[in-house]
Amino acid sequence: MKRPNMSSNKLSHHTERQKESQINHPSFSSIVKALPATVPFVPPEEMERQTGHSIRLRLGANESNFGMSPKARQAMEKAVGKSYLYGDATSYDLKGELATLHGIRTDQIVIGSGLDDLLGLIVRTFLNPGDAVTTSLGGYPTFNFHVQGYGGVLHTVPYQDFRNDLQGLLQKAHDTHSRILYLANPDNPTGSWWGAEAIGELRRSLPKGCLLLLDEAYIDFAPLDTIWPLDPSDPQVIRARTFSKSHGMAGARIGYAFANQETIQAFDKIRNHFGVNRAAQAGALASLQDTAFQRMIMKEVAKGKEEYATLAAELGISTLPSATNFVAFDMGTPKRAKLAMDTLWKQGVFTRVPGAPPLNRLLRVSVGTPVERSEFARILQEVVPTLS
Repeated sequence: MKRPNMSSNKLSHHTERQKESQINHPSFSSIVKALPATVPFVPPEEMERQTGHSIRLRLGANESNFGMSPKARQAMEKAVGKSYLYGDATSYDLKGELATLHGIRTDQIVIGSGLDDLLGLIVRTFLNPGDAVTTSLGGYPTFNFHVQGYGGVLHTVPYQDFRNDLQGLLQKAHDTHSRILYLANPDNPTGSWWGAEAIGELRRSLPKGCLLLLDEAYIDFAPLDTIWPLDPSDPQVIRARTFSKSHGMAGARIGYAFANQETIQAFDKIRNHFGVNRAAQAGALASLQDTAFQRMIMKEVAKGKEEYATLAAELGISTLPSATNFVAFDMGTPKRAKLAMDTLWKQGVFTRVPGAPPLNRLLRVSVGTPVERSEFARILQEVVPTLS
């Protein structure tokens, strides 16, 4: 008697289950179905897994390689013991400290699990499917990710001389009747910035009903006399900030934004109220209070940027002025920038090159510790002469 082909039977049953699954699968939303399969950034850990190379110098994510305040670490370690409890959904203590520090009210502040979370919250609050949004071509891709994920329509304006084109952004916002004009100031990925007068004029010229969303992730590194005065009562402005950069808490995922009371109340309708854990809140509060540590970070980053500029000059290239914790090396052409990034990666150095022209001729490098900067300089001095 011929025995049945078990493998053939299993394959047949598997195929039938696949067909049944496809038939019964709940339909995705029309917005999600129309989106390409993509993520804003490939994480460096995944890059390691894909290429088999290990990172020795992590200089591509603009984290703070100097770590967090020792006082923040102590506060977080203490708070971990209560991690079986939800975090304070109101972030009461942290909001109180921020309010005192900036001379505003607590009902003008929202706390989120990182600035990226807040960008998504803001987009969801203000955008209807099909609404227009204006941003810079080559700007922070996670913002674009959220806009497209909620059905918004992106309109982009190219950088001008490696700076956000404020007049171009304004014109585009007017022409498209944009609901949001997004501006990173200081900028990622160039490190450039606009001062208080220029931002004030941008606000005064906004289209009626258009929100100016200022991504100020790097504001702690900007010259103090160029920072636009804070006025959370303005209903057309939201300023989003983070503890990921100067405070060295990127992995803790915590950020905040300033907005008027009515906007904060609207956020409360839809935000993830328990999205910020106890340890992150405790660490952020302690870090705000450790002003000596913050001064040390500012001093060290400023020194590192000077070293990078000197290194570039010695190699016959240049760096862009930066009000952030990274420096953009101008490699001259997109080909040279990508070759430099790929060659550095093979030697265990993680850096980034922006994807959109003309920014794709830039090699973006975070300011590392003195030891990291010395090692990076040694490797870059070997790499640059090999670039064609």
